[in-house]
Amino acid sequence: MSQSETPIRYLNPEPRYSDAAIHGQVVYLAGQVPTNTSADMAGQTQQVLDQIEALLKEAGSHRGRILMAQVIVKDIREVPEMNTVWEAWFQGVTAPPRATFQSPLVNPDWKIEVIVTAALA
Repeated sequence: MSQSETPIRYLNPEPRYSDAAIHGQVVYLAGQVPTNTSADMAGQTQQVLDQIEALLKEAGSHRGRILMAQVIVKDIREVPEMNTVWEAWFQGVTAPPRATFQSPLVNPDWKIEVIVTAALA
């Protein structure tokens, strides 16, 4: 079977988007955002990383298999607070390549959105 014929599996599909798509040996996660917008940057970052961990597990992967991460923050000045949580989360595994940039987010109460691509375990 050629790569173009390999089926695509979607996690939690909805009319607008799916939480993830799995093709071949790679899982592509949609941008993950916090659910409790009253939390500070550390709290919102932890929420997002917990969601990523759960989706990766559902897909058959884990944080040690992340190939690339894209981190969008509302305020670049809050990156040090985000980095503290990020570095703790990656303790024990190699942190992946990462791009971090500031941009307005759809919900003005979100401080962070994270997109990851990972290899299946």
